[in-house]
Amino acid sequence: MSDTSFTTPDQQHRHRDARPMLLVLTVFILLLDRLTKLWVEHHILQSHWITVIPGVFRISHVLNTGAAFSLFAESMSSLVVRDILIGFSIVAVVVVLGLLWRAGRELSTTSVALTLILAGALGNLYDRIHYSYVIDFLAVKIYHYNWPDFNVADSAIVTGACLLLLEIFRGQPATQE
Repeated sequence: MSDTSFTTPDQQHRHRDARPMLLVLTVFILLLDRLTKLWVEHHILQSHWITVIPGVFRISHVLNTGAAFSLFAESMSSLVVRDILIGFSIVAVVVVLGLLWRAGRELSTTSVALTLILAGALGNLYDRIHYSYVIDFLAVKIYHYNWPDFNVADSAIVTGACLLLLEIFRGQPATQE
């Protein structure tokens, strides 16, 4: 009678549930987002900035009542926009949580990407619920193009989305039969 429950240390490591580690990463990004926004709130007056790299990068203090890149900020009632964005964010968080629950068993590009998106969505959702706006503070200018101000949560969402795109377009390894 053979013992089929025996696994090597390598197999045990490979099958260890990565979700606790992904949760820690989510909390770390949320803390980084909150701490940087709090620092900006307490050290930079609204609509002011600190130049870090002249002509390229500055830390600003912008209140974004719209969506990404301040979309819809001026188009309708700020309360309507806020409520729509909160609703959309809650749906996105629930969907990403579901995807992460399934994909997070293993540490992979997809599970890390979903973790980044989840953390970013939660960070901006917190701002929308608590303040009715999102605090943006990273301002980048490349030649004559001024990138709209953004924050750590936005950076996490964009990085996660780029990782997902790379995963989608990356060639799948050929299977041997």
